[in-house]
Amino acid sequence: MPELRTDRLLLRRWRESDLEPWAAMNADPEVRRYLGELLTREQSDATVTHMRAEFDARGFGWWALESRETGEFLGRAGLDVVDESMPFAGVDIGWRLARPAWGHGYATEAALACRAFGFGTVGLSEIIATTTVHNLRSRAVMRRIGMTRDPADDFDDPSVPEGPLRRCVLYRARREDTHGLHH
Repeated sequence: MPELRTDRLLLRRWRESDLEPWAAMNADPEVRRYLGELLTREQSDATVTHMRAEFDARGFGWWALESRETGEFLGRAGLDVVDESMPFAGVDIGWRLARPAWGHGYATEAALACRAFGFGTVGLSEIIATTTVHNLRSRAVMRRIGMTRDPADDFDDPSVPEGPLRRCVLYRARREDTHGLHH
């Protein structure tokens, strides 16, 4: 599993020591605000097992996100194949950070590294990102990393029950549109 390094971040393989802070994130109502129900420790641990297996099988996926300065676990960032139940296909870029890591530009920094990896190493021609209509912070990151939205692509997530989290937006970036982005 390749590691990615930015000025402040290390995107690396998941470790056993990540399980506890990852579970704390998944039990934080603010972190889960746009994601749905809180996860139990067992559910959270199972997501790490699943993320590790998918990365090993595909050569890309979700990295654990660490501060290079402190070694602190900050969350995750990476690339994921869109679930077959969605009304579109492709490779999705995403991030989820612990609350103390919010507001420092880490999501943008990690996403730029993931984007460069996806277009360069993986050879993708397009990367997409989705979130709920109301998740303005993530939508701002999508714009900062050079993604654009066509409102015609907005959709209702079939995996989410009726309610405020169902309506989603879709942003796109194409490999040929990478000029002027810093990684």
